[in-house]
Amino acid sequence: MQIADRLSKIPPYLFMELRNKISKARADGIDVISLAIGDPVDPTPTPIIDELCKQSYDPENHRYPTDEEKGMTLFRKAVADWYAERYKVSLDPKTEILALIGSKEGCHHFALAVVNPGDTVLMTDPGYPAYRASIFIAGGEPYHVPIRPENGYLPKFDEIPSDVAKKAVAMFLNYPNNPTGATATPEFFKELVDFAKSCDVAICYDNPYSEVVFDGEEPRSLLATPGAKDLAVELNSLSKPFNMTGWRIGMAMGNPDLISAISKVKENTDSGIFNPIQFAGIKAIRECQSNITAMLSIYEKRRKLVLDTLKELGWKDYKPSKGTFYLWIPVPKGSTSLDFTTFLFEKASVVVASGSAYGKYGEGFIRISLTVPEKRLVEAMERIKRAMSNS
Repeated sequence: MQIADRLSKIPPYLFMELRNKISKARADGIDVISLAIGDPVDPTPTPIIDELCKQSYDPENHRYPTDEEKGMTLFRKAVADWYAERYKVSLDPKTEILALIGSKEGCHHFALAVVNPGDTVLMTDPGYPAYRASIFIAGGEPYHVPIRPENGYLPKFDEIPSDVAKKAVAMFLNYPNNPTGATATPEFFKELVDFAKSCDVAICYDNPYSEVVFDGEEPRSLLATPGAKDLAVELNSLSKPFNMTGWRIGMAMGNPDLISAISKVKENTDSGIFNPIQFAGIKAIRECQSNITAMLSIYEKRRKLVLDTLKELGWKDYKPSKGTFYLWIPVPKGSTSLDFTTFLFEKASVVVASGSAYGKYGEGFIRISLTVPEKRLVEAMERIKRAMSNS
């Protein structure tokens, strides 16, 4: 029996490894607190759940998803209205929007839609590990573009070798950024569009944290940048703003040719999103925007708790980025990312994500997620303080 060679290039998925590690420890009787995975524990708003239940009783919704292959017209219209109001972006629901089973699926289908075997694809380092896997599965070769704290974790396009830039067919970017929490500026968006046009590079701008911003930062869409729709698709999701990670519903928006290509991959891969989930998504977009404000208030409180703890423990000069529900934290001097991650697990039974898992330039950092109940976060901070005071 043969297993495809392409799978040998893909390392074990970080979050599956973490889940397995946590499950084993708990099976051994250890009370582990995980701050490693960005999965909101707060419930989906009740009106969204009620809409799912109501639509699930309609026999018409028990069949294959209806309307067009790009998703229900009503859902795509709701997305267009949201982007017009929130981000001042005009989108044609018929040709510039595609419903997705979460934005992660969109990353994968984008790669399959634009990458030929041997093609070079740019991605930031540190970066979301799924981008690398999607590039490999499509037969491409990732080129890691460093993003450094001194540059606000934004790539410097003039540092990309000209021969690499000319060969590249696509680029994955993600702001607000996972794992660093960095946010992008309108000036950077213009640089990105100019670079992509000069090199004929298709952009996959992964934007599921668009609404999770702090300290006065503005939610932004790349598609508001003049010329962006000539060569980019933006992915978004209802997971983060509406606590719907398990529902698996998102959207791709932007260049019609890219949307059509991604749709062609998708229609030959799955049969679309269950209609009641799309109706629930419409309810979220149209009637539950207040949940975003409520969730940001909760995350701000948790964020302050962690920042106060870090300051107490000696991180005096640490200044967090302004986006996502993660904190990207430098490890103590003399320690590596893996060393400090192991220390917290063994001495405090607290799991965090090692920065090195996100790429070469993630070394020296850990990532902490704020998507845990406040009581458990308080306990985790107390454990970390005890462990570090005893070390």
